[in-house]
Amino acid sequence: MTMNTEELLHSILDNLAKVEYIKPQDIPNIDLYMDQVTTFMDERLRKKTRNPGEDKILTKTMINNYAKNDLLPPPEKKKYNKEHMLLLIFIYYYKNILSINDIQALLKPITKEFFKTEEDFNLESVYTEVFSMEEEQMQRLKQDVLDKFKIAEKTFVDAPEHEQAFLKKFSFICLLSFDVYVKKLLIEKLVDDLQDNAEEE
Repeated sequence: MTMNTEELLHSILDNLAKVEYIKPQDIPNIDLYMDQVTTFMDERLRKKTRNPGEDKILTKTMINNYAKNDLLPPPEKKKYNKEHMLLLIFIYYYKNILSINDIQALLKPITKEFFKTEEDFNLESVYTEVFSMEEEQMQRLKQDVLDKFKIAEKTFVDAPEHEQAFLKKFSFICLLSFDVYVKKLLIEKLVDDLQDNAEEE
């Protein structure tokens, strides 16, 4: 049975409420071989993919490519530590919206300053701080999605009645897409600014 747009919206919002990031304490404190890394990431992130039975979360080839492109420091004796795992989680979220070059520009300073540092403030501190904003932002995101839905529901009132449901859903998708497009442009400008500053130093 096909859900109408409102039922679909509530289903999406219910799923958003269940989105959780991987907490540092959930990551094993022992170094992991590549197979263990891919298994861990698969178990923790697969449920939230579009096609859980088919989508690849992380493969050996992906990890090797990340290392080859300087997104990920090389493993020690073929083992990946907790900080490698934190970087892989960042990469997982970024790769859907940013190019490899942009991710490299974004993570390189983080890796340089905080990977395997002796200081108290380390990569785990950065990760924890960033993801601690999740709950508050999720509430704002849910409200924003609801607001866009209400706007879309007011569109195409003069369209043929049998086309209105589709056109309203199309409006909703357009509003969400425009939001993503503008934020992607903003992220790219911020990354460019980071690169410019790095070149000046």
